[in-house]
Amino acid sequence: MERHALIAGVSGIIGRHLAEHLAATNGWKVTGISRHKHDLPKGVRHIAVDLTDEEAVVVALKKVKPTDVFITTWMRQATEAENCRVNAGMVRNLLTALEGKKIKHAALVTGGKHYMGPFEAYAKSKPQTPFREEMPRLPYQNFYYDQEDELFAAAEKQGFSWSVHRPHTLIGYTVGNQMNMAATLGAYAAICKETGKPFVFPGSPQQFESCIDITDGRIIAKQLLWAATKPVARNQAFNIANGEVFRWNWLWPKLAAYFGLPHAEYPGHAQPLEEQMKGMEPVWDRIVAEHGLQKNPLSTVASWWHSDADLGRTIETFNDMTKSRDMGFTAYQNSVRSFTDAFDKFRAEKVLP
Repeated sequence: MERHALIAGVSGIIGRHLAEHLAATNGWKVTGISRHKHDLPKGVRHIAVDLTDEEAVVVALKKVKPTDVFITTWMRQATEAENCRVNAGMVRNLLTALEGKKIKHAALVTGGKHYMGPFEAYAKSKPQTPFREEMPRLPYQNFYYDQEDELFAAAEKQGFSWSVHRPHTLIGYTVGNQMNMAATLGAYAAICKETGKPFVFPGSPQQFESCIDITDGRIIAKQLLWAATKPVARNQAFNIANGEVFRWNWLWPKLAAYFGLPHAEYPGHAQPLEEQMKGMEPVWDRIVAEHGLQKNPLSTVASWWHSDADLGRTIETFNDMTKSRDMGFTAYQNSVRSFTDAFDKFRAEKVLP
């Protein structure tokens, strides 16, 4: 039986890598939805729709009959209350529009804020590491919790199985994504090389010295497919990371070497990228012209605020992977190559010099 995947957020890091993975897997047909059409993998059908518009979603998906739904998107709002209203609403609108279409499985991607709290209360709880799936919800509003509740309610009503996937910092190829640390650090390195600024780790001492992990877009794609096709994984929540931990004080010199930059000594305190990179748009435009890059604005390539949030944490953050490993998911990804492969792809596509 052919499976038909509907990927919400197909233009993001996770959605794009999942689309590539499923399109290359026998027996899968792939349809992706997002507000705007981007450069998508070959063979992926695209539908442009805004998931916040309930009626538009019903119309757009009227003739689509997926067997599997993968929800990999969210929209940042000014407050967590608005995050809850908007992002839970998108999950509800999508799954409601698919009622009666006999979905087999629906997967929801959330993330580390499940354990660390929303932006408004980020890391205030200081949870124990490694993060484990059985940890209780925190006593804060959190749009991840509201999204989960919408998924659980729809699954019970419509009779499909579900899975929840909680990645850490995402690394992979896509352009215009607000969570893309690889593109952000690549743009930072290019500006440092152009201006002679030191390529210094911009985050907190705690992040520089503590254990950390990341999630490659390719490994979460593998876990999403595994959970959709293995009965043992039904109705479960899973952490997903590369399968190793590292420290930034070990990795940062390796990133500097990749870009041919001298390793700058860490000053012992955070120097947020959002502050360092103020007014660098003309420098970026010059880099684009000199190297014949895609004419993307700096704000499209780099997401200073999100990388600052990840690198500026004052607590240790990494995930336990025992649960999915015990159930048979044993994929592993080298974290240095997560970055260098992404950098190579951005360079090949003329996004970075």
